[in-house]
Formats: sequence, C-alpha cells, structure tokens
Amino acid sequence: MPSELCGTQPVLCAALLRQVDQRLIDLLRSLSLAEWELPTIAPQWRVRDVAAHLLDTALRKLSLARDQWRVEKADIRCYQDVIDLVNRLNREGVAVYRRLSPAVLIELMQLACRQSAEYHESLDPFAPAAFGVSWAGEVTSPVWFDTARELTERWHHQEQIRLATNRPGIMIRSLYHPVLDTFLRGLPYAFHDVAAPSGTAVLVEVSGECGGQWCLLRSPAGWAFAGEMPGEISARIVIPESIAWRIFTKGIDCGAAGGMVAISGDRVLAANVLALVAIVG
Repeated sequence: MPSELCGTQPVLCAALLRQVDQRLIDLLRSLSLAEWELPTIAPQWRVRDVAAHLLDTALRKLSLARDQWRVEKADIRCYQDVIDLVNRLNREGVAVYRRLSPAVLIELMQLACRQSAEYHESLDPFAPAAFGVSWAGEVTSPVWFDTARELTERWHHQEQIRLATNRPGIMIRSLYHPVLDTFLRGLPYAFHDVAAPSGTAVLVEVSGECGGQWCLLRSPAGWAFAGEMPGEISARIVIPESIAWRIFTKGIDCGAAGGMVAISGDRVLAANVLALVAIVG
C-alpha cells in the first residue's frame, strides 16, 4: 500500500464508470430469478430494488444534468430537505423500475450506463458541477467530485448486490481506491463540529491493497487534509478495506464496526470517523 497521504488531489475517474458499469451488467446477467429476490443490507431493498435504484438514478441524472429537464421545483432550505427529497425520489424510482423483468431492466441499464459514461466523459472535470456534493458540505462542487460521487454510488450499490448473492466484491485497487478516496473527502465536513486544539491530527488508514492513509489536521480555519504527515498524531484509526465501504454508506452498525477497527491515541476523537456518511439518505 502506498505510503503517501491521500485526500489532497482531485479524483479523476470518469473513465472508470464504464468499467464498473460493465461489471454491473455482467453481474445482473448472471443472477438467477431467485437471486433477484434476495434481501440486501440496504434496509427494505431486495436485489431487484437495488438494481432498480441504479437504473433510476442514472436516468434521473441524465435528465436533470445533461438535458436540464425539471418537472418540479425543490424547496431546499436545509440539509434535511435534501435528504427528504432524495429519499422520496429514490422511493418513487424504485417503485416503478422494480416492476420490470430482469431482461428489460438489464437492456435499459445498458443504455443508461452508456449514455451516463459518455456524459461524464464529455465534461470539464474542473468546471462547476450541476450538483454539489452535499454530504461533503458543498453547495457547489467541481465536476470531478460529482463524477467521483457517481462512481461511489455505482460501486457501492453493486457491492450490495454482490454481498447479497455471495459474489466476489470488486476489491481491485484501480476501482476501489478512488471510491475510498471520494468517500473520505466527507471527513472535514463530518468533523466540522468536533472541537480540538489547532495542530491536532487524526490519521485514518484503510488497510489492504486498495486502501491508503488520510490525515485530518486541525487549524484555526477548521479541519482539512494534510499533504504531509505531521510530527505528532493525536488519534489513529485503522479500518479493514472489507468493511470500509459499508461504514461510510450506512451498511453496518457503528457499534459493530467499532469492534472491527483498531484505534490508538484519543479514542473519542478517532471514533468520529465512524460517523462519516458519504451518501444522502
């Protein structure tokens, strides 16, 4: 695992969407009819519901961002309004697309994935994105961050299906590390109410071939990622790569996760990392 600190460089991953989505198509084609009905770690969603959600979000993003097509105006006054809106849209999309047969859903998924990849590849990664990454506390984000957020969505929902159907996960560094690097960009915002003296450093390590090290450093301006390892670390948490994605997507209880990570130094400070939620909902 590389020793340099992560979290300070853009995650340029538009080209990876096609790879993750092709694995999704191959996965869905391999499922038996019984496997489409298996429960997943996503509350109240079966495999067919997760697949329906992936189809819905791809089509919805193309309509809203690429085509500028809006059929309702959202009244957003706080982050809870964002959560409520996204949860409602997700419920509505799943209710419609879960009714499709596997064959029809896969055919539409191929179309949606191809157009989605083409759209993201066409964008200037450093231009303002159509949507800010709200779970990172951003109202406006660069395109690269929005695209990276899209990668995390496609990757982790596919992983939910793989977990439910006992298929191997996509634990490949070229695909999983960018997902982790994107998830952890939410840490400065997750820590914004965590009080600590200036100079306090929290080292987050995801162990395994796909992992890395991220160091949060407190300054008078707030928490931000350090580009170099500080001389003193106040707290260190090591998270196995096998459960990291589940921790940051509400796929495992914080209490259960706490028994599977290693913490040294200030345990209370390090435990705040486990509260990071890198999804909306």
